[in-house]
Formats: sequence, structure tokens, C-alpha cells
Amino acid sequence: MDSLTQIVLGAAVGEAVLGKKVGNKAMLYGAIAGTIPDLDVLANYFFDTVTATELHRGFTHSIFFSVVFAPLFGALVSKIESRGPAGFKDWSWLMFWGMVTHPVLDAFTTWGTRLFWPFDLRLAFQSIFVIDPLYTLPFLVFLILAMREDRTSPKRRKWNGLGLVVSTSYLVLTLILKGVAYYKFDQALEAQNIPYVKMDTRPSPFNGVLWMANIDVGDAYLMGNYSFFDSRGISFESYPKNHQDLGDLAANGRVRRLIGITDGWYAIGRSDEGLLFNDLRFGLVSLDPGETQFAFSYLLKPRPDGDVEVVKLPRRKDDAKRLMAALWKRIWGN
Repeated sequence: MDSLTQIVLGAAVGEAVLGKKVGNKAMLYGAIAGTIPDLDVLANYFFDTVTATELHRGFTHSIFFSVVFAPLFGALVSKIESRGPAGFKDWSWLMFWGMVTHPVLDAFTTWGTRLFWPFDLRLAFQSIFVIDPLYTLPFLVFLILAMREDRTSPKRRKWNGLGLVVSTSYLVLTLILKGVAYYKFDQALEAQNIPYVKMDTRPSPFNGVLWMANIDVGDAYLMGNYSFFDSRGISFESYPKNHQDLGDLAANGRVRRLIGITDGWYAIGRSDEGLLFNDLRFGLVSLDPGETQFAFSYLLKPRPDGDVEVVKLPRRKDDAKRLMAALWKRIWGN
């Protein structure tokens, strides 16, 4: 999830663990703990594109990381707050819960997280977009209400508890919505006599009303969207896989790792500069009919030494504007 959401969650968890004893400092350190796992973004400055992508939401987003580093951060905070009522165990417990709830929340997003690192298992329930105001804003309101109360006030625990209950309930609701959306896509495919190998569903950006699907039909992928306000049937557009276009590059270690990152949901395209590796998990940059640009694309540039350089393509400046306008219109039905 986005940084603001993780800060709010970390602060609320910190308050639940230690708020009664140390007041708003629990929220402060909880918020810090909630942002620590995202320090893995620093990998972008030290590693190549593929390695940095593999490391994202890996080690730092695991239970192992939280268990090992919570005592270290707890010791640091206990020294800083040595004159306060909380000790090493208290701060270590707060840091653990602040850090571990971060990847648990991330597991509900499309990218997912390797919560059980070092095991090669990525949890990705794909039921909530990385930014969802319906999750974050109510949570933030309850946190502010709790912050305004005295640390010993029952109202403080009440407001914070409500924030945790409401936000968690919303996560559960997104799983239900995902199940309904999956059923709708499956029924539409059956009605159109389209057999498929597998299907992957996810919410569209910033909401849980409009859902998108990738469908593997063999030599191509179908992509479609469904809003709970729709009055007409679901239509699908086809995108060829073109996996054969990789040629000898299919055996390259870097390309194989990129395929593993996408869990096989990729299509190959071409540009003036060379082959494009398109990650289908995050869909297209817009909802316009005939759109061919994907949100995440990588240029494959063969090198003289036989290896291949992978370059992540930047998004155009107007992509976000186009997407937001189309989303607002599409959410309300077809």
C-alpha cells in the first residue's frame, strides 16, 4: 500500500500496543515501524532493474525480518526514550507489530509480498489497489480522533479500535467483492462460449467497484472490466502473447527471472528500440478501446556479451490524467 496508508496503520497498531502507557509516542514510533519495510526501494539505487524488482516486497516484508529486527529497533527506541515508562520489551513488541502488519496489508494488493521469506511464496490476494481512499480516509479520521484524547481515556482506545475494525472489515469486504467479480467474469466467458486456461482478477485503481480481469486462452490473453453498476454484459479484448518472439532470449537468465516475477502473465511487443516485455498483472495505462500500452513494460536490449539489459519504460506525463478520467466514467456502469 501507499506510504500514507502504512503510516496510518502503523500508528494505529502502535497505539493499540502501547498507547495507554506512552500516549502519542506510541503512534509516532508505530508510524515509523510501519514505514521501515518499504526501505527496500533503496535497492533501485544499487541493483539492476530485475534484481531490484525481485527484492521489492521480499526480505523486508517478511515475518522473519520483523522477528529479527524488532528487538534491534526496540533497543534503539528504548535508549532514546530511556526516561519514559516503557522498556525494551515494550518497544520491541510495538516495533514487531508495526512492521509485520505492513506486509500483511500488502498481501492484499496486486504485487503481493513474500511474507514467509525465505520460502519462495508470494502472497497476493489482489483484492485492493495500492491506493484506496475508502480504506485509508476513514482509518485516518478515527486515528485523529483517538490522538486528540488523553492517553488514559477510554474514548482513545474506542476510536483507535474502531479504526482498526472498520479498516479490517473493509479488507474482508474486498475479498467478497473479488469473489463476486470473478463469478461475473466466469459467467460472461461461459455465455460467450470462451474456454480459458486460467483467470486473474484485480480491482481497478483507487476503488473496489470496478474490477479487471486477465484471461489466459492459450495463444492470447483476454482483458475485460466489470463494474457493479454495469447494466450490459462484459466485453473482452484480445492481446496476443507473442512469447515465441523472445527467440533465444527466452533462455536468458535475466529474462527468465522477469518471467518468474510476472508469474507467467506477460506478453511480448515491439517498439522502434526493440522487444518489449509487458507485465499484464497491472493492466493497461488507460481504459480506451484499442489501448496497447501496458502500465509496466520493460525494453529488452541484447548486449554484445550475449546478456540482455532490462530497462523499465517510464510512463507518459498524461497517462494518469487519461486513466483517472476514464475510470471515473467507467465506474458508474457501461
